[in-house]
Amino acid sequence: MSIAKMIQESVEKSSWIRKMFEEGPKMKAQFGAENVFDFSLGNPNLQAPAEFHKALAKVTAESVEFGHGYTPNPGYPFVRKAVADFIRQEQGIAATEEEVIMTCGAAGALNVILKAILDPGDEVLCPAPYFVEYGFYAQNHGGVLKTAPTNEDFTLDLDAMARAITDKTKAVLVNSPNNPTGQVYSEESLKALGKILEDKSKQYNKTIYLLSDEPYRKIVFDSIQVPSLFSCYKESIVATSYSKDLSIPGERIGWLCVHPEATYKAQLVGAMAMANRILGFVNAPGLMQRAVAASIGATVDVSQYAEKRELICNGLKEAGYTFTKPAGAFYLFPKTPTEDDVAFVRALQKERILVVPGRGFGAPGYFRIAFCMDNATITNSLPGFAKALKEFK
Repeated sequence: MSIAKMIQESVEKSSWIRKMFEEGPKMKAQFGAENVFDFSLGNPNLQAPAEFHKALAKVTAESVEFGHGYTPNPGYPFVRKAVADFIRQEQGIAATEEEVIMTCGAAGALNVILKAILDPGDEVLCPAPYFVEYGFYAQNHGGVLKTAPTNEDFTLDLDAMARAITDKTKAVLVNSPNNPTGQVYSEESLKALGKILEDKSKQYNKTIYLLSDEPYRKIVFDSIQVPSLFSCYKESIVATSYSKDLSIPGERIGWLCVHPEATYKAQLVGAMAMANRILGFVNAPGLMQRAVAASIGATVDVSQYAEKRELICNGLKEAGYTFTKPAGAFYLFPKTPTEDDVAFVRALQKERILVVPGRGFGAPGYFRIAFCMDNATITNSLPGFAKALKEFK
């Protein structure tokens, strides 16, 4: 075989998201783009806010000595300070630039974290449904992804999480607002999870980290507040990106922040700064670092996503679908009318609707809709959703 066995296996079970996304161009060529309803990929369709465009124009026009050279491994100090100041304001924690590392998006941040903390065979536990790439990220660094089920409404099942923690567990990874469910975990449940990890760390005489993947933190509805992980457990690390709140996923810019009171903070930050370089990222893009620092706090118009959420939820409810209304992000995760979620996704394809089967997120019997697209696509897809459902009833 010409490629590594592990990669071959990964390709064979590769992301359902990409598989369905790749169907889009074929169907659009056959039926016309306006007649295909592609809900497969969470690619935000809103324009980046004006503050970001102004900041980008400004930093692009500036003539800065070594402005396009290598940056320090953790990122520019003034950028890290701007991010830390915002974290302190947003999350009420005494963060400084010393705890912040700029990264190539949240994916880069998570890989940097896992590279720094995992030994071969260590386990990373996350609640399911979960973003499918987590398994690959753990595997990248010799780790193993383990999952625990959530409650019916996708809130944390703390008993299941506690049972799943073993002496091999090195980290628990949560994602709130969640992809694919849109659920936001409560502060009460996160504090309870923190207490479980504190007790388990003592039991196994090791530090079990709590990691939070937060690219959707600012995309929430109905005045819901996303609690700060830092207030729930001191051995915690937050990873995020500007992909969703600034609508710039292609720019690959984000950050990670270690809890200021983490027991091994200095070692963690040093290890992650090194990982940021040796993983091949060679640090976060310098131009984007300067642009986001100059537009800290800006975000897209979330009310537009709220409008899209109402369109899709009202339409599917009327058609007879069963789902938990998402509290955040731009995903809906309805139940399929058959246990075979792939079969139902294929039925939707006949209506020129592209979605992702739940098994791609560790949850067979569901499917994911990414409703981050124009309202007309949502509205025009609803008859097809209704027709497909009727075939199974």
